[in-house]
Amino acid sequence: MRIAVINGTEKKGVTFQLKEKFLEPFRDNAEIIEFYLPKDCHAFCAGCTTCFIKGENNCRNIEQIKPIRQTIENADLLVFTTPAYVMHATGAMKSLLDHMAFRWMPHRPHPAMFSKRAVIISQCLGAGAKQAAKDIKDSLSWWGISKIKIFTTRLLSDIIWDNLPQKKQRNITKKVRKLSIKFARINYKLPAHTKFKTKLKFYMCRMIQKSIRKKQANTLDCKYWTEQGWLAHKRPWKR
Repeated sequence: MRIAVINGTEKKGVTFQLKEKFLEPFRDNAEIIEFYLPKDCHAFCAGCTTCFIKGENNCRNIEQIKPIRQTIENADLLVFTTPAYVMHATGAMKSLLDHMAFRWMPHRPHPAMFSKRAVIISQCLGAGAKQAAKDIKDSLSWWGISKIKIFTTRLLSDIIWDNLPQKKQRNITKKVRKLSIKFARINYKLPAHTKFKTKLKFYMCRMIQKSIRKKQANTLDCKYWTEQGWLAHKRPWKR
């Protein structure tokens, strides 16, 4: 089993502690590859649209993006973590997701995404954890992932793990481990079930691509959909 972990910050604070506790049941039996942002991807997306027009491998930041992208594509389970910064995901996480815009369903979604599972872990002092997690979920769902579980918590008292009351530490540890055990029991040889909502998005994008093909069949996105067989009878999901 392979797990890809994308940490939205290099800081080893509360979010890091929650992630470590989530990964505990997997340590002995899984290959875990982690990336820490912005260290492993410090370049901002310039919005140049090169990935859409010329292809993702022509991105000016390909050396930073490609290892992360390939690890995500090859993983059985994706774990994204971010503390809430001004009520949203960290800027470094947002920049990485911006670099992956070409993988959104209207463009060139990777077939493997439709079979994957993902967990998003976020926390905040007062408010913002849910919105921060949603920032990530929006991208993952448009990549084609249906099985996405969000874990959030409000600290209320302090942002330093060791300064949190013991009762608070025990409660959030218990909750994140409960989620972890649930995901550790999954048979990852079976692809995740693709939900109706995801399929509906796919068919809407398919209609758009079929319409584009009548006018501009030479676009990179249209060629991709044609090569995948999605404009004919093939579909990216397995269940």
